[in-house]
Amino acid sequence: MDFLNRLQTMISGGVPAFVEIFLLFLIILAGAKFLIGSRGAPVLRGILLLIGLSIGIVFFAANIFELVHIQWVFEKLAALFFLALLIIFQPELRRGLLRLGMHPIFRKVVRASSPAIDEVVDAVSDMSGNKVGALIAIQRTVSLEPYVEGGTRMNAEITKELLLSIFYPGTALHDGGVVIQGNRVAAAGCLFQLSENPELSKTLGTRHRAGLGLSEENDAVTVVVSEETGKISVCVDGKLTTGMTPDTLRKTLTELCIESVEGGA
Repeated sequence: MDFLNRLQTMISGGVPAFVEIFLLFLIILAGAKFLIGSRGAPVLRGILLLIGLSIGIVFFAANIFELVHIQWVFEKLAALFFLALLIIFQPELRRGLLRLGMHPIFRKVVRASSPAIDEVVDAVSDMSGNKVGALIAIQRTVSLEPYVEGGTRMNAEITKELLLSIFYPGTALHDGGVVIQGNRVAAAGCLFQLSENPELSKTLGTRHRAGLGLSEENDAVTVVVSEETGKISVCVDGKLTTGMTPDTLRKTLTELCIESVEGGA
């Protein structure tokens, strides 16, 4: 009943009430914009529909017919609603907090040395020309150690020859991803969680989905080479940029400020 009273007060409260409603609208809009394209988007639409119907029925019917018991049930359910949101949207909330922590205001940027970038770009360029599939994850501020532990540890210097050897078709590690920490190849044959974004094209391959999935959960930069087309793509912050040339790749990796969190040279 307190909820309904507050809602009535806001509607009839004049200018301050409209300011409150506008601020609530902005918060809801920001949350909806963040969830669009994520696994929680269909759930959000269902919840908004349920809330709309509930408020419509309870607010109007309860006041017209004085349905006190329904008002009481509605109040109890509303108290549980926010707890349910935390549980349902836990992955999205985690991703949002991660992106907040990745903001330039909250972190210190440390560039990796350009020779490491050049070795990666040269290797990717060769693999692109020969249509050799590859997936390379470059650690920034958030550690990729859990993925390193699931792969084959290497702790090797980054060289074009090493990357070409890892992804050579038929080798034991070519199907997994390579993790780069600082100026070292930390591990190969690593497995990343695939993106479940419902808006992705059905034609998108496993490597691209794995690169996107990692960039959705982590601030790492992933470089993908398509085995079918040889196209070079970069995934960062859950976004895929494809059709890159070696020059644009080099520029992109430099601008993204690859950071040495562990194992810097």
